[in-house]
Amino acid sequence: MRLGAHESIAGGLVNAFERGHSATCDAIQIFTKSSRQWRARPLSAAEIAAWRERMDAEATSGGIFPVVVHSSYLINVGSPKAATWQKSYDALQVEVERCEALGVRHLVLHPGSHLKTGEEVGLANVARALSQLHAATPGFQAMVCLEGMAGQGTNLGYTFEQLAWLLEHTDQGERLGICLDSCHLYAAGYDVRTPEGYAETMDAFDRVIGLERLQVVHLNDSVQELGSRRDRHTHIGAGTIGLEGFRNFVNDPRLAHLPGLLETDKSDDLHEDIENLAKLRSLIE
Repeated sequence: MRLGAHESIAGGLVNAFERGHSATCDAIQIFTKSSRQWRARPLSAAEIAAWRERMDAEATSGGIFPVVVHSSYLINVGSPKAATWQKSYDALQVEVERCEALGVRHLVLHPGSHLKTGEEVGLANVARALSQLHAATPGFQAMVCLEGMAGQGTNLGYTFEQLAWLLEHTDQGERLGICLDSCHLYAAGYDVRTPEGYAETMDAFDRVIGLERLQVVHLNDSVQELGSRRDRHTHIGAGTIGLEGFRNFVNDPRLAHLPGLLETDKSDDLHEDIENLAKLRSLIE
């Protein structure tokens, strides 16, 4: 597994690579814009060229690769509110267009929330947005990866069956991938702490969705207990999943080619990322 973390783009996109190296990352995840704002300043031709040159150099030299982009947290294409849905769809299309311009293959997206209108309505709204997106972006290499969620509140995508439904009911659904988050899986009720529980979880994923659809893994420990439906990340080994749970992920040969990315709080010196990655690497057998 290509272990890494979500890193800041403060000061410019390419700075994420410097932070990634400082944190001992093999792969990184970034935002291409503020995750808390709708507005996205257009990327300049110079920014795109500098990014592509650096990304290609990293991949060629065996440095940091791949790069994953995470979409804005504001996007909710599951919303029943027409104005919010449209604003979310427009923002999602911009995110995909930015990924395509930068040559990044994977955009992680939270499926959205149904806001008490029911899961069927919410899922249909998500599929409608993704279908429209695919129609608007023919030939794009950038792939939306639906992230499995913890099921907090009215969030969608917390079961493998819901994610499979979206793959099946989205036009050109073969263009979609999946992102699994260890914290979300556990909070949603999938017990990945033991070899047996992990095997059962991944067998279920393969049966319902297919392991070939898995493109990105987030490695986060959980503050909350199994099945809590609460999305609270914490550092590796500091939560209720525990170190042994992560041994299952980092030693699964089926995931060896995938990025395994931290999304935990960090200081400016990135020592938390360094410590978390060292813990994960110490589990590799």
